[in-house]
Amino acid sequence: MKRLMSNNIEIQGICEERFEPVKQVFAEHFKTGQDVGASFAVTIDGKFVVDIWAGYADADKTRPWEKDTIVNVWSTTKVMTALCVHILIDRGLVDLDAPVSKYWPEFAQAGKENIPVRYLLSHNSGMAGYDEKITLEDLYDWDLIVNKLAAQKPWWEPGMHSGYHTTSFGYLLGELIRRVTGKTLGKFFQEEVAKPLNIDFHIGFSEEIDPRVADLIPLKKNLFYRLMTSKFVKFLLRNKMIIKSSFNPIVTGLDGNTRAWRAAEIPASNGHGNARSIAKVGAILACGGEIDNIRLLSTKTVDNSIEEQSYGKDLVSIKIIRWGLGWALTCEEDPIGPNPQVFTWGGLGGSKLIMDLDARMSAAYAMNKMFFSLKGKPRAEKLMTTLYECLYPK
Repeated sequence: MKRLMSNNIEIQGICEERFEPVKQVFAEHFKTGQDVGASFAVTIDGKFVVDIWAGYADADKTRPWEKDTIVNVWSTTKVMTALCVHILIDRGLVDLDAPVSKYWPEFAQAGKENIPVRYLLSHNSGMAGYDEKITLEDLYDWDLIVNKLAAQKPWWEPGMHSGYHTTSFGYLLGELIRRVTGKTLGKFFQEEVAKPLNIDFHIGFSEEIDPRVADLIPLKKNLFYRLMTSKFVKFLLRNKMIIKSSFNPIVTGLDGNTRAWRAAEIPASNGHGNARSIAKVGAILACGGEIDNIRLLSTKTVDNSIEEQSYGKDLVSIKIIRWGLGWALTCEEDPIGPNPQVFTWGGLGGSKLIMDLDARMSAAYAMNKMFFSLKGKPRAEKLMTTLYECLYPK
């Protein structure tokens, strides 16, 4: 392992010389206090060309961020969940155009009899949240949540609009996987993806892993209150769908540090990994379904996953999103690099994964200091922009 020094910030890991500017941006985030502990990794053709980390795993800066430190990456977990569904599609066990109720009969209630599997993957099902008030503890009760979703009406006509399925995404697709395989999503991911490819990513885990989990560092209270008394509140009041989907229940970074959260399987929100493990998952897709001589998906399944499902203003995020099957596709309003076959998703606070089929590249960022911006994820975006500048110098 090589230690790299930049601006008195110790950056550990490997970074090919041509990506030196990426390392410098990464170091700058620590110098300016934007990051406390973080990792960034890039693969090309399934091989790591950047794998760096630095900082501390806790707010008090008493635990160094190590090579094997992992952290909750919130909705970046959705990529792992969607990947598991695509594995079943590839094996012929799930049909994208079959109704969800074919596999989960109880789902055929309240007008949901004909909702196809593809609507769950593309956030087009109208099941973006919960009608009833949900507590944090309810999220730890799998059967409770999936039974509520099975009985619930869609919030809009399925297939007419997208609306980001905040936590419901993981339960809906996780229950689909459980009905087809008899395994929870977390177990299926471990057995079919993580263990065969030596990927250190977990959706629900026991306390023996806790010593190497970084603590999330949420927004400072004074910043939170400033946000809640400014444009953000007005924004929320104008967009009640966001409140229904994203604030039921309210989950904070501190909740993410608890044993109960880490033990549960919440496949839209509580996956734990680092940039190395996330980028390796991304490499499976960026390389057409095969890495390390292990094929998890056919190229056809990968290609199908990036076919446009909807393109327009998302009813929950209120952003223009061009949805594929489980991830967002590059588009004019939210471009990701210069290539046409690029897709992505990220998580609350700033984590990010991009996958580029044209460059056969994946890139991931994971950190513990959460950052909020209505304009996007500035740390990850700066790293990704610099990465593409290195990959395609003018």
